[in-house]
Amino acid sequence: MKYSLALLSALLLFGCQQAAEPVAETPAPVEPVAEIDPLAAVLDAQPDEMKARYAYRHPQETLEFIGIEPGMTVVEGLPGRGWYTKVLLPYLGSEGHLIGANYAMEIWPNFPFGTEEFMEKQSTWTTDFPADAQAWRGESGASVDAFVMGSLPEEMKGTADVVFFARVLHNLARFESQGGFLTTALADAYAVLKPGGIFGVVQHHARDEMPDAFADGSHGYLKKSFVIATVEAAGFEYVGESDINANPKDQPGEDDVVWRLPPTLATSADNPELRAELESVGESNRMTLKFRKPE
Repeated sequence: MKYSLALLSALLLFGCQQAAEPVAETPAPVEPVAEIDPLAAVLDAQPDEMKARYAYRHPQETLEFIGIEPGMTVVEGLPGRGWYTKVLLPYLGSEGHLIGANYAMEIWPNFPFGTEEFMEKQSTWTTDFPADAQAWRGESGASVDAFVMGSLPEEMKGTADVVFFARVLHNLARFESQGGFLTTALADAYAVLKPGGIFGVVQHHARDEMPDAFADGSHGYLKKSFVIATVEAAGFEYVGESDINANPKDQPGEDDVVWRLPPTLATSADNPELRAELESVGESNRMTLKFRKPE
């Protein structure tokens, strides 16, 4: 009987100890932290008038297709007022470097606006552009440099990861016979790139059935076959294409110029009906091509 009572007491004591021990709670699942897309963040920070062009220029998809990444050295052809520059500088970041490449001085007199006053302003572009771009760098944007095509500094050769020509080639092709401007620009693009570097092109795209005289650059359009053959002749390897900037609504006739379309709308200033029609087309049909400098 004593043993039974002792056993019962031990069991009761063990049960009380067990009940007193806290029950471990299952930890709540930890929500994964969403990664911030740095390019999307930069694009989202741009002003509304710039964002209005995204539907036609697809900057995120374009830069991703070409392969531009933070920290790279990128040459931007004909940066103009900085539409892409304002994206590239903060996106490349403090470890990156942006080099603007402008048309050669000798090409400008071929344009109606190539006045003496305009030429004087262009003569200081290689210092003016980096100075103007400081306002677009933000707190940690890329450093900035510049050169004119045909005068590539020796120290820049073999330094770039990417050369990006957006809507640059047509005028070079248009005036090639006046000064070899296209040949020279492509030679500079090749020379400035590291082995294995990328040459990305976005260009107004002429349909294959259009006459060659229409697609010589004077109307703003070039044929894809011409661009690929010409760039390959400069030593590049063709990598591939994307249709991200294609616009099948753009169906120009032989007398049409690309500048009839937004954002220029050069032919419809006094014709609201035509202007509305052209605005409904949107920006031009564009090829987006990728080439590589051989290793």
